[in-house]
Amino acid sequence: MPELPEVEVTRRGIEPLIAGRLITQVAIREPRLRWPVAGAVGALAGRRVRGVRRRGKYLLLDCDAGTLIVHLGMSGSLRVLPVATPAGKHEHFDLVLGDRLLRLRDPRRFGAVLWTDAAPESHPLLAGLGVEPLSREFDARRLHGLTRGKRIAIKQLLMDSRRVVGIGNIYASESLFGARIHPATRASRLSLERCARLVAAVKQTLRAAIRAGGSSLRDFVRSDGRPGYFQYRYKVYARAGRACPRCGATIRRSRQGQRATYYCPSCQRR
Repeated sequence: MPELPEVEVTRRGIEPLIAGRLITQVAIREPRLRWPVAGAVGALAGRRVRGVRRRGKYLLLDCDAGTLIVHLGMSGSLRVLPVATPAGKHEHFDLVLGDRLLRLRDPRRFGAVLWTDAAPESHPLLAGLGVEPLSREFDARRLHGLTRGKRIAIKQLLMDSRRVVGIGNIYASESLFGARIHPATRASRLSLERCARLVAAVKQTLRAAIRAGGSSLRDFVRSDGRPGYFQYRYKVYARAGRACPRCGATIRRSRQGQRATYYCPSCQRR
């Protein structure tokens, strides 16, 4: 699933190419995404895209008198293409902007294209989201406060979008390795010092992934069609049985909350 780095890479790729442009047409070839593409989306012609923001894993296309909310789902990607580019299989939605278009490709149809004429932050999908991990608000004290009294494992807390947004399975595993914290450590056991290490590792991991264009494990590509390369820099994720790059111990794989977890049993202590 595209996580925060992939969504941010997409935002940075499309924003300079579509901001300020007038929507001239909307093409909905498959309205049955995770939620039906509402008729209001089809009435966007004549509105101008003012800018593109990100909230968690959601892209917010601010337009005249409203916002288009886009989620890439499990396998989606957005590309900016010449207007005459034929649509291929799984390419369900186009936002036509004069001589170019913004196209959503979503093979598994778990993505979303929704319109709101209210403040997007009040939309039910966004209203309960937690702190942005790359923001100044996400610091050691904020994380320490989020962990107090929580019996769940720290990896599960990091992946809970009601507390911290956008850190999916890959980047939670990599961040915990960077902070030398075992993924099954009870959240409430983390000291302020360990929270500071973890915050720093989260920010470092996410920024490195963004610089590398995100991770392309299956379907994700950037807005120019190129894949991301961060998957070649993983320290522990999907490396079970290999040597830890830090100490040489064998990386292990376990399951937490129905998700695969990767860690070094020597470097990462509870």
